[in-house]
Amino acid sequence: MDLLRGRLVNQKLAGSAFRHPGEVVSWLGAVQAQDFAGAKWAIGLRAAGLTEAAVERAYDQGAILRTHVLRPTWHLVAADDIRWLVALTGPRVIARLGPRHRYLELDDRTVARSRAALTRALDESSLTRREVGEVLRRARIQFSPERLTHLLVLAELEGLVCSGPLRDRQTTYALMDQRVPAAPPVGREEALARLAARYFLSRGPATIADFAWWSFLPLGDARAAIELARPAVPRDAVVTTTASGHAGARSRTAGSAAWLLPNFDEFLVAYKERSAVLGQGPIGPRDTLTHTVLIEGRAVGSWKAGRQASLSRAAAAERRTVSVAVAPRVELTRADWGSIRQAADPYARFLGAEVTVREGL
Repeated sequence: MDLLRGRLVNQKLAGSAFRHPGEVVSWLGAVQAQDFAGAKWAIGLRAAGLTEAAVERAYDQGAILRTHVLRPTWHLVAADDIRWLVALTGPRVIARLGPRHRYLELDDRTVARSRAALTRALDESSLTRREVGEVLRRARIQFSPERLTHLLVLAELEGLVCSGPLRDRQTTYALMDQRVPAAPPVGREEALARLAARYFLSRGPATIADFAWWSFLPLGDARAAIELARPAVPRDAVVTTTASGHAGARSRTAGSAAWLLPNFDEFLVAYKERSAVLGQGPIGPRDTLTHTVLIEGRAVGSWKAGRQASLSRAAAAERRTVSVAVAPRVELTRADWGSIRQAADPYARFLGAEVTVREGL
């Protein structure tokens, strides 16, 4: 099995028996999620018949949770994993953010006062970001939008708060102790082994540098984690290089599989070296962030979804229509366009909408 085919299979893009959002997130270990809508679709891509409503139910029920973990950004993680993941990776992320916190004058006293105010307020109910700002204002804690962001990030990385249920489609914060059952602590070596196993089983073949990038571990810890995870991590899942030729360089045949990836999808963002998917260059600054069109694991374009005007209000009420605009980055054949239109079908089922595909963003 070649590199990209192996990743498509292991990431559950090419065939999946999963039916529940929690199964997908647990398998992947963590799903990057600063774009919440995109993260929901990343889960939907990896479980047959899953809908956006089903993902949101799992989120509201606490089966999957959103918090800062691994790198300094949001991820969705399974409830069973959040405590040991935060304990393992939180201190390193906090240390990395230290210079910014000093610049923002977030000293120990300010952080402690914020923690106490959040604990009191969230003990009563989950709160939106705006409501958290009101809590800090009443506690006479000065904050700007950036200071508020970092105070919340610290609360997440310390294991005090995580996501609460959606309220009027807005995300909220809640006390982790109210969302996640208590669990015995996981030792550092066991946590390292778990993280390496999750990564290479779900994302291999990959390099040690890829794993270190994704996990935010120092290279020494990344190497140790892989050895601790043996024999759960197969030898062929860890490779020395993943460099490849230009994206789309291989010939594609009629029926080649296509996928509409959301931005920050793990198929791209989970690897430090991305040339196997994107090609050797030139690569635009948004190529690893934008919604990406894959054919047989190679990036052939980007896409953007926008609602079309319906013919009538009655038709709009019955079923909304979404237009997917595709901007190719390589020359696409008629068969390629057919594959891309087929890739829009699961997206339509996920949204519960009618989806059309057109060229040009």
